[in-house]
Amino acid sequence: MERPGRARRNRWWLALAGLALLALAAFFFMWRPALPAQAAPARFDSALVARGANLSKLGMCAACHTVDPSKPFAGGLAVKTPFGTVHSTNITPHTGTGIGAWSFEAFERATRQGVARDGRLLYPAFPYNHYTKLAPDDMRALYAYFMTRPALAAPARENRMSFPFGFRPLLAFWNLLYLDEAPWQRDARQPADWNRGAYVANVLAHCSACHTPRTLLGGPDLQRRFDGGDAGGWYAPALNGKSPSPLPWTQEHLQEYLRTGIAPEHAVAGGPMQDVVVNLGQADAADVAALATYIHSYLKQAPARATPAQQAGPLPPPGDTDPDLARMRLGYETYAMACASCHDAGRSASSGAALQLQKAVALYDPDPRSLVRIIREGIVPPEGEPGRWMPGFATLLGDEQVTALAAYLRRYGAGAEPWPDLDDTVKKTR
Repeated sequence: MERPGRARRNRWWLALAGLALLALAAFFFMWRPALPAQAAPARFDSALVARGANLSKLGMCAACHTVDPSKPFAGGLAVKTPFGTVHSTNITPHTGTGIGAWSFEAFERATRQGVARDGRLLYPAFPYNHYTKLAPDDMRALYAYFMTRPALAAPARENRMSFPFGFRPLLAFWNLLYLDEAPWQRDARQPADWNRGAYVANVLAHCSACHTPRTLLGGPDLQRRFDGGDAGGWYAPALNGKSPSPLPWTQEHLQEYLRTGIAPEHAVAGGPMQDVVVNLGQADAADVAALATYIHSYLKQAPARATPAQQAGPLPPPGDTDPDLARMRLGYETYAMACASCHDAGRSASSGAALQLQKAVALYDPDPRSLVRIIREGIVPPEGEPGRWMPGFATLLGDEQVTALAAYLRRYGAGAEPWPDLDDTVKKTR
């Protein structure tokens, strides 16, 4: 019979051997050669550059690769993920710190396969698993556009990943699971504008990156496409038959919202969606119309249902028989003090007032994060951009008031069941 001490040692050796084999396999799968530096920047046709500019807007490239508006595409944005913080990189044609030395081959490999010019694997916070399906002509147009931007010196910031996710070879296994390099295929059963919208949504705009749930490994759960997901700590609502919208979307209103961030009877864009709207507002209107056509084909699958939004008005005080009367009274008092003067009046095209809250989708979301963040942070247009404005109340309202207000709005605004773990959500989003 083998002694216990020797058995334990054998298990340790087997475990170490297994880890060594895993590391070797990861190295084998992740190894890519460095590509030579480009000797001199290429020249590009102005029409190709203009096309690339529109594609960049549809892909929201500036939203992630620009922190300082005076330094477009110089990178540096901190993208927080469950695995650590990734910083976006400089994609201007600066030779030392950007992509000035990148040939088209290097650019295409990075964009399709997530491999940098020096052979390192890129973190999928850069959505190469979507861009991999870019049409060849679109890839060339994007390259032409970025290589003709002002060259800005901006060294890459160090990523801060939790152990063991800073070990880049592990990304090879992620790619095996989630990187599908098959070319984009149109659906012959659908009209041209729907197919164009599908390409924009799933390849360029990578809508499912936020609006689709993710697996434990951070990959998209494509069996639940557009079921709702996470966008930088905000809840990104479902865009299909599970849409929580209290009023149905028309295709025209959706198109208006995507270009301006506001549409009749719907809440204004907030959080990460604001940057999306800024970029789509500058993109080709026909492409945004096609995107609206495609997304609406999913949204219209949501069943018709009666909601308080159909009879919106000032929110009432809680009834004396409310089972959570103390919290509801505090929520109502907070609402009357901070919200009612704007939201009870309702919104018109030229008014400074706000949407009646029975119509606000954040009250109907299955997750309270967006509502809590709106209460605390408000809605402020990106710097230099016009838009509706709402003050944040982080400095005025404590956790107890924020929790009570959210609970009150959920019950008396949406008429919905309480959110589970609301107290914890309020603490985590502080």
